[in-house]
Amino acid sequence: MSAQGNAYILVVDDEPDIRSLLKEILEDEGYEVEVAQDGASARRTRKARRPDLVLLDIWMPDIDGISLLREWTAEGALTTPVVMMSGHGTVETAVEATRLGAYDFIEKPISLAKLLVTVQRGLEAYNLYRENVGLRHQLQPLDEPVGHSPAMTQLKEQVKRIAQHDTSVLISGESGAGKGTIARYLHSISPRRDGPFIDVSIASLVSENQTNELFGSEEADRVQFGLLEQANGGTLFLDDVGDMDLATQARLLGALETGSYHRVGGSETVKIDVRVVAASHYDLTLRVKEARLRNDLFYHLNVVPLHLLPLREHSEDVPDLLSFYVDFFASHDRLPLRTFSVGAQNRLRNYHWPGNVRELKNLVQRLLIVGSGPEIGMEEVERALGTQPVTTGAAPMAFELPLREARELFEKGYLEHQLKVYEGAINKVAQHAGIERTHLYRKLRSLGIDYKHSDK
Repeated sequence: MSAQGNAYILVVDDEPDIRSLLKEILEDEGYEVEVAQDGASARRTRKARRPDLVLLDIWMPDIDGISLLREWTAEGALTTPVVMMSGHGTVETAVEATRLGAYDFIEKPISLAKLLVTVQRGLEAYNLYRENVGLRHQLQPLDEPVGHSPAMTQLKEQVKRIAQHDTSVLISGESGAGKGTIARYLHSISPRRDGPFIDVSIASLVSENQTNELFGSEEADRVQFGLLEQANGGTLFLDDVGDMDLATQARLLGALETGSYHRVGGSETVKIDVRVVAASHYDLTLRVKEARLRNDLFYHLNVVPLHLLPLREHSEDVPDLLSFYVDFFASHDRLPLRTFSVGAQNRLRNYHWPGNVRELKNLVQRLLIVGSGPEIGMEEVERALGTQPVTTGAAPMAFELPLREARELFEKGYLEHQLKVYEGAINKVAQHAGIERTHLYRKLRSLGIDYKHSDK
């Protein structure tokens, strides 16, 4: 999609009159359209540029549409909704197309009204699917960020102004402060809102595969569409950008400067139109000094800086956040609907929240799972806050907790102790603990532990 949200549609049909009619109708609706007369030309056109939607005829001279769809599915999960078209369709054919991941099935002669509705709904459904995938991973709301404190009000006003300008944004702040939520909010109120929002956690990508994941790859007729290409017309959110390897940084900078790149192993130029929102808990100026982040990439990403305050500096928002996450988990996970007493809310307002909003979210979920009764009181909150950072060198035992909760309590205390011993050096903590560094990053985030110090 373009910045204005005009989808790029590929029409594959062996009948010239149908190709011409569909192209004319769809272009009149504001879509960008390319046509292909058979399977071979469809492969070439799709390889040259990833479509936002494909209208695919079943009966063609060289290969049938079902076989072509099966071929695309074999490359991995479909990154494009496919609508099948046929004048001789059977129930078995429609079932097979659906099994292979086709979005819908249209019979010929084509009703233009149904065609336009199906195309519109297919594009909307795919973008909603991508959003929901992100929500399942992050458990973050798509709505306006929660809170009415002066700091949060000012932040939301700032984001609203930034969203209208199509520039790169760099979000900084402590781990768990809500950088992903702000990035989604920015996208949802920007001119690119109808385009995709692709959320990429660089720290979770295996170092050797960062380039392939971001830029995609080609091998013969098989194409893997990279995350950068999937974000075309929308927003690419690069979380943990300070963890990107230098080779991938160089390639990303070139792609953003020129608006084009080559897939790994590919020879044809892929053009992109994306807005990049990057985020990091690192001090990126320090990463630049340490030669871990390219200076030119840093300045390209840091056109508009946006800093998020830690939750302890806008604690007035804690009651709103508690209420929001109680409702969220009650509706999404069917956990019991409970309320926090005034005393419990006051205690949590005065808690220092080292894990920020992520820690608060985890705390609410834990209290809804292990607690009982309509009200969450002070005593229950005090027991739950046994997960606060260890200061004595030993984590308090919590025999009343389920095994999983007790294990998380020990792991949190253990890792915070090791981070203190090794002065935040992730590499050394990983070596001492005997776990892989990428796994350690995931573990720290899941436990709400601030690991903003750089590797040493």
